[in-house]
Amino acid sequence: MEQTEIKRPALFNSWPTVLIFCATLGLAPFVPEPHILGKINWVAGGAIGMKLMDWGDLLFHGLPWILAIRLSVLTLKNRLKPEQIHPSK
Repeated sequence: MEQTEIKRPALFNSWPTVLIFCATLGLAPFVPEPHILGKINWVAGGAIGMKLMDWGDLLFHGLPWILAIRLSVLTLKNRLKPEQIHPSK
């Protein structure tokens, strides 16, 4: 019996999709500064006064960047993987 490979949704494994998420959701709203930078600065300053909603907002705007880091690691891992040599039958 042959094993069949399960196809995974390529939505979060696609560079164009992840980059669009980073450029839109990851940086919105853009003025006066990207929202994620404001949240990171707030956390770096001690997170004084942050409520649960602010932490959720940080996660929401940080998720595209987490996906980009994850995809970078997976891409690098696949490029560094040694070629598997299959013996001829």
